[in-house]
Amino acid sequence: MAAQSDETQMSFFTTENRRLADVIVARYPKRRSATIPLLHLAQEQHGWICDDAMIEIADLVDATPAEVKGTGTFYEMFKFHPVGKYVVNICGTMSCKLMGADELMNHAEQKLGVAVGETTEDGLFTLEHAECQAACTEAPTLQVNYRHEYRVTTDDFDRLVDDLTAGRRDGDIPAHGTLARIRQEIPANRAVGAVPPEEVDGPPAWLPQEGA
Repeated sequence: MAAQSDETQMSFFTTENRRLADVIVARYPKRRSATIPLLHLAQEQHGWICDDAMIEIADLVDATPAEVKGTGTFYEMFKFHPVGKYVVNICGTMSCKLMGADELMNHAEQKLGVAVGETTEDGLFTLEHAECQAACTEAPTLQVNYRHEYRVTTDDFDRLVDDLTAGRRDGDIPAHGTLARIRQEIPANRAVGAVPPEEVDGPPAWLPQEGA
């Protein structure tokens, strides 16, 4: 399906995020290089990547929605279906398994009332299995929206769910899709000055030259 550029089409991005999307695209000498940052922006706004988001991103980067989806589906962090406000990923690889990850997952299913891969009826929690979370000495581990929790017991899990439900962890665990609370700003006079590869006619300016 070709990208849509009809100005009468309603924008997926909010007015503020559309301005930010234009800033992101302008950072790159090739528009398609902005695909992944724009996918993150869309997921932060909506919680997951919907068709309307892919259509608008495709239009912004001169690609097709299929190409945008093909890029995004390579990465586990992008969700192309609705998920809960909090995505809970429990590690199930060897170190965590030896330290009780299977029991923790079984307990999580009972506590939340859903099976792995499902979302609670209230839309708050999605429960998922995860491969190694690079914290083997702190097993068993889990992540909530990719924020780590270490050496988690079943009691710890119950407290975590209760705190999230009551909003007591909003200060350190934002809604799904939010990568960071502080967004990078690059003043025009501090930009790297990247140019398209086909326009490069010499070594990088930062590379030491002979005789310099």
